[in-house]
Amino acid sequence: MSSAVEYISEVGGYHAKAMEAVAILDRHDKPPAHRSEPAPSPFIETIVGRRGSLRQILSHVKAVAPTNATVMITGETGTGKEVIARAIHEFSPRRNRNLVKVNCAAMPAGLLESELFGHERGAFTGAINSHVGRFALADRGTLFLDEIGDMPLELQPKLLRVLQEREFEPVGSSRTTRVDVRVIAATNRDLRHMVLDHEFREDLYYRLNIFPIYLPPLRERENDIPELVNYFVRHYAESMGKTIECVPEETMRVLVGHPWPGNIRELQNYIARAVILSTDGVLKSMPLEQFESPAAGEIANPTLEDKVRQEIEDACRRANWKVGGPRGAAARLGLKRTTLSHKMRRLGIERPPVDETAEPTLEDKVRQEILVACRRANWKLGGPRGAAARLGLKRTTLFYRMRTLGIRRPECHPQHIHHNFQ
Repeated sequence: MSSAVEYISEVGGYHAKAMEAVAILDRHDKPPAHRSEPAPSPFIETIVGRRGSLRQILSHVKAVAPTNATVMITGETGTGKEVIARAIHEFSPRRNRNLVKVNCAAMPAGLLESELFGHERGAFTGAINSHVGRFALADRGTLFLDEIGDMPLELQPKLLRVLQEREFEPVGSSRTTRVDVRVIAATNRDLRHMVLDHEFREDLYYRLNIFPIYLPPLRERENDIPELVNYFVRHYAESMGKTIECVPEETMRVLVGHPWPGNIRELQNYIARAVILSTDGVLKSMPLEQFESPAAGEIANPTLEDKVRQEIEDACRRANWKVGGPRGAAARLGLKRTTLSHKMRRLGIERPPVDETAEPTLEDKVRQEILVACRRANWKLGGPRGAAARLGLKRTTLFYRMRTLGIRRPECHPQHIHHNFQ
């Protein structure tokens, strides 16, 4: 009996020593705590300008992200709409799910419908296999619809239904699929004008525009340009295996003063080219004339205000001083009509007087015809005796034309006191 106890004790001792040895090996194999890789920083910390001009925008992002509200992001091309969409997703409870992106301008209507909602095998010629759509892939996650203004009209009712009812049928299927998807849309177009031109559904516009976020162009974020320049210089220098130690002050001053019609994307491409050509540790200064409007060179040493004024005047001349509409100066500059009107007032830009001896343009004739009809109808637009009926137009069409032509009801007119445009 004693020998058995001694044997068990001996085995237990060997086992304890073995476990101690394993523990020692584990301690040697594990890297010390101070060598561990740092935790990745939150996505929001990588956004340049978060402490400057984008502070208010990011506060809106943080406010709307925890909800399921649909967000509409607007702004000129290259302003970073996709970055803001990703920030909303990262702050939301859906951040561990998919963020699915679709560019609505990248494919025709038939293909876009299949891409969004999927299709069954044999639904159309060439559909040899069934396909899972982006809405299904984004279930319990986020779907980012970029360039929503380019979505074909015939597809918009189906998008409206899935936004309202949270259900859809794949192409070629009668089976209803229910999804839980948070939608973020983005566009650089003026959807309100598109609604008036019957190019975008009004009900879909209001369904998408629950929480609008407008991103300002880079020319209105001058204080962020140095930070963006330094960020892109570090990024491209590291990716190209180069060392860029400084950006000359004169180069930075020129970059800050440039209007950047292509916004952040244009600045990013410029810095990439400059880093490629830099060889001595200093960012090479490249001429910006190739990116500027030729008319900007007419003023000696033009300031940023001179360049903006010249750009606006050129656009107004090309649009025959028509500010609104799809071919107006605002559309040519990628601005809202109200934004352009404000800039023109601030810069003192006025439409030149019309030469009375000159041949009236088609726009002048249309304006005169509308004015005559409005006066005869006592400035009442709707109704069987209104100006719209006299001109053979819909009331909404006449209202849009009056707005684009700058026609307003006289302030002192009694109709103005009691009624809005009827």
